[in-house]
Amino acid sequence: MDVVDPDAPWSAWRRPGPTAAQRRQDLWTASAVLALAVVMTMLVNSMGAFAFGRAPTLTEQLAWVAALTATLAVRRRYPLAVLLVVGALFIAAQHRQIADNFMPSVALFLAIYNAGAWEPNRVLARWSRVAVIVAMFAWLGVGLVSFLVAPAPEFADAAGPLDPLLASVLYGIGLNLLFYLSAYFFGDMAWLSARRQVELEHRAEQLRRSQEQNTRGAIVAERVRIARDLHDVVAHHVSVMGIQAAAARRVLDTDHELARAALRTVEDTARTAIGDLRGLLGVLREEDAPNAEDAPSADLDAHRSSPGLDQLPDLVETARSTGLRVEHGVYGEPRAVPEGVALSAYRVVQEALTNVVKHAGARRAEVRLRYLDGAVEVEVTDDGRGRGGKTGGFGLLGMKERVAVHGGRFEAGPRRDAGYRVRASFPAGARPAGEGER
Repeated sequence: MDVVDPDAPWSAWRRPGPTAAQRRQDLWTASAVLALAVVMTMLVNSMGAFAFGRAPTLTEQLAWVAALTATLAVRRRYPLAVLLVVGALFIAAQHRQIADNFMPSVALFLAIYNAGAWEPNRVLARWSRVAVIVAMFAWLGVGLVSFLVAPAPEFADAAGPLDPLLASVLYGIGLNLLFYLSAYFFGDMAWLSARRQVELEHRAEQLRRSQEQNTRGAIVAERVRIARDLHDVVAHHVSVMGIQAAAARRVLDTDHELARAALRTVEDTARTAIGDLRGLLGVLREEDAPNAEDAPSADLDAHRSSPGLDQLPDLVETARSTGLRVEHGVYGEPRAVPEGVALSAYRVVQEALTNVVKHAGARRAEVRLRYLDGAVEVEVTDDGRGRGGKTGGFGLLGMKERVAVHGGRFEAGPRRDAGYRVRASFPAGARPAGEGER
C-alpha cells in the first residue's frame, strides 16, 4: 500500500512512481501502439489516402511514427517529458505531412491523458497540458488559415443549412476540442481515482487499527473483570477460612467439637472457593474453545450457575460462621433480575462482608435486599470501627465499577452513629450506562 502521511491533507497527496509491473505494461503498450501505427501507415500508403494529399517517403513516415510512439514506453516514469516530446513531434510530423494522422493523434491523446494521471506536481500537470493544447490549437489555426486562403474546394454533395466552408472549420474546431478536453478530463479522473483508492486503503487501515485497539481494550476490561471476581472469591473465602482455622487452633486442646466444627467450615469454604474458581476458569475455557461443546461440562455448569441474589443467604451463613452476627432481610416483592445485575449485587455484598470480617472489628452486621419500583438495592451495614471499605486493591473501587457498569448508584462511608455502610442501587431495567444516549 502507498505510504501516506495521515496528517497531510489529501489535496496535497502526490502519486508515487509506477511499479515494475506498470513499467513493463508501458513497454507492451508502446509496442502495441507502434505496431498499429506501422500497419496503419502501410495501409494508408497502399490506398493512397494521404491525410494531407501528399506524403514523404514510406521510410520517413515509419521513422516519424516510431519516434512518436517509442516515447510511450516511459510515459508513467516521465509523464511531463513524454507530453512535451510527443507534442513537438506531432506538430513536426504534421508539418512533414505524413500519410496517416490517426495513430499520431492516439499517441498525443495518451500523452495528454498520462500527464494528468501520473505527473506528481499538479501545477505542472495542469499548465503543461494547457500549454500543449494551446499550441495544438495554434497549429490548427495555422492550418485553418492556410485552408481559407487557398482556393475553396468543391463541396459537390453539400446540402446543410450552413456554408460548407464554415461547416468544415467548425467541424475541425469541435472535433479537436472534444479530443483534447477528453484527454485532459480523463487524465484528471484517473489521478483522482488513484488518490481516492489510497485514501480508502488508508482509512481501512485506520479502521483496522481502531478495531484492534477496541479488541485490546475489551480484553483488558475482561481481564480486570476476571481479576475482580478472583479477588472477591479468594478474599472472601480465605478470610473465612483464616478466621475458622484460628478459632480451631485456639480451642483444639479444650473443645474438640468446636474445633471439629470450625475445621468443617474451613473444608466447606475451601470446596466453595474451588467451585467458584472452576466457574471462572470455565468461562475462560469456553471463550477459547471453538464452540461451546468443546468446553468441559462441569465448567459450563459452574458458569451457568453464577452466584446471584438467591445465594445471598448462603453468603450470610458463611459470614456467620466466623462468629459475626449477621441479619438478612428482603424487602419488596421479589422479581426476576438480569443475571449480570444479580452477579454484581452478589459480589458487592460479598466484598462488603469480607471487609467487615477482615477490617471492621464488628460484632454485628445487616444485609438488606430491596426490590424498589425503579431499582434493586443491596445494603450492608455494620457496627465496627468504620473501616469496612479501606482494603486497597479492588475494594471500594471494584464495587463502584461493578455498579457503574449497569448505570447504578454506589454509596460507601461511615455511619453517623457507628460502623460503616455500603449501598448499591441498580436500575430496574439494568441497562449499561449511556446505552440510551447513542
